[in-house]
Amino acid sequence: MENLKYHIITYGCKLNENDSEKICGMVEELDYNKTDLFEEANLIIFNTCCIRENAEEKLFGKLGSLKNIKAKTGAIIAIGGCMMQEEHIIEKINQKYKFVDIIFGTHTLHRLKEHLQKKSLNKIQDVEHIDGEVHEGLPMVRSSKEVASVTIMYGCNNYCTYCIVPYVRGRERSRDKKDILNEIQGLAKSGYKEIILLGQNVNSYKCEIDESTVYNFADLLHDVDKVDGIEKISFLSPHPKDFTDDVIFAIRDLKKVDRFIHLPLQSGSTNVLKAMNRKYSKEEFLNLADKIRKEVPDVRFGTDIIVGFPGETEEDFLDTLDVVKQVGFKQVFMFIYSRRVGTVADKMENQIPDEIKHKRFDRLKSLVEQVVK
Repeated sequence: MENLKYHIITYGCKLNENDSEKICGMVEELDYNKTDLFEEANLIIFNTCCIRENAEEKLFGKLGSLKNIKAKTGAIIAIGGCMMQEEHIIEKINQKYKFVDIIFGTHTLHRLKEHLQKKSLNKIQDVEHIDGEVHEGLPMVRSSKEVASVTIMYGCNNYCTYCIVPYVRGRERSRDKKDILNEIQGLAKSGYKEIILLGQNVNSYKCEIDESTVYNFADLLHDVDKVDGIEKISFLSPHPKDFTDDVIFAIRDLKKVDRFIHLPLQSGSTNVLKAMNRKYSKEEFLNLADKIRKEVPDVRFGTDIIVGFPGETEEDFLDTLDVVKQVGFKQVFMFIYSRRVGTVADKMENQIPDEIKHKRFDRLKSLVEQVVK
């Protein structure tokens, strides 16, 4: 039998990494073996992210270098992920990178194996722009033997004005609680000790049991905590507006739930938060942090902050610095705002000059280095 090899490149978040584990599972069922060298691969797969502008630069830079390799080896080149849900990206690939064989989107990932099984592989473009179903039972090749990520929901309903996710991942769809718990129990039996629950807004998870009963994220935390063999439970990423008291109490009462909470701030200014459509104010965020800390005294917070969102004034930026000082985050991911085609913020007229954005980023970075210890 031919010694088939594949190489996969994953960009972006934990959800993308989880998707790549499924891609690897499907590919290895077709007797491909993983290689770290794309020069020797029969199949090269990109799982893309479109959250930030430089993601496009990374993809197209890498694609350009593959043209000669494709000509020499005849490797199949497949591109999937969030970026493939953007029509202008697909158009660019079709025009400038005609050697790409397969394009698949976030809602059609489950059909990749089917496409690779075709004897005659002509150009395949399999992208859907409607919300995909939740497909259970896909094979997975885990990247770790002790820590496993488990996606509990897909999509997002929030439509933050800077974010492309709802347009490329669709609206929220939660997995059935039985499927989630069966997966986690299977992982525990296989020796996994730590579970990371994933979702675009993980704490808005809900599963309708019947017309009058809704099983929510707090309920799920309680049930995962009961799984024998699992020693640690963490989750990414919650939305502050959905951080209800029952979730706080679950963190307080359940010994396996990690006391580190990644709580995305994005901005400390109420005015900017309103423009971002985040649905909470500076004061509400600070009150939430205080409430959690009161119930869980040993809690540690991480966060995301965007600098230079359209219309951000110096006063707005100082509000962000103030929240960083008050909360005392232990981990801060900082980003300079970048425009994303298709988002509301991209069309805003009051864009901040790059020079100001970079200066504010440096000031935030200096403060974070003092606060985070």
